[in-house]
Amino acid sequence: MALRNALMAALLEGEASGYDLAKGFDATVANFWSATPQQLYRELDRMEAEGLVTARVVEQERRPTKRLFSLTGAGRGEVRAYTAEPPARPAAVRDELLVKVQCADAGDMAAVRAAVAGRMELATAKLARYERIRQRLLAGRSEEAYFAEAERIGPYLTLLRGMSFERENLRWGELALRRLDERARARTQQGE
Repeated sequence: MALRNALMAALLEGEASGYDLAKGFDATVANFWSATPQQLYRELDRMEAEGLVTARVVEQERRPTKRLFSLTGAGRGEVRAYTAEPPARPAAVRDELLVKVQCADAGDMAAVRAAVAGRMELATAKLARYERIRQRLLAGRSEEAYFAEAERIGPYLTLLRGMSFERENLRWGELALRRLDERARARTQQGE
């Protein structure tokens, strides 16, 4: 998936500046796509040159001029064409933490344990942020009411996927910590 598709997904929420997109990426598509602000700005410029987005210049007092981007008809057509394509294979997991866990028995088990615990802290923080977003989207409604009434349900569905991913990270982390602790105790008892 190209960054442009994630940007177009974010712009479906409405007009936004590059700064707002970079800042709000965490609240819209970061649970399934990440990018640096520089990457976002470069891609927005390319998309504007290709006619997929339009930019409106807004003069501001006491702040630099900003450009607000919105999808054009061609951009919305691109979204339709993109969603009609069969999805690519899911990305392969490339996670350095898993390489460290793979080496735990031959390496510094305490450091590996700390890395797993650190990952769990990140997952917990993400889950809390995602829950705040979920509550904002629901706005006091039940999920059933949201699905029946909301103009767009895609953001909520992807948010649920991000939440389940982080819950699984926590479940796996608890298992990994328990097993690493058991292995460390067994080594201590054996005098290693």
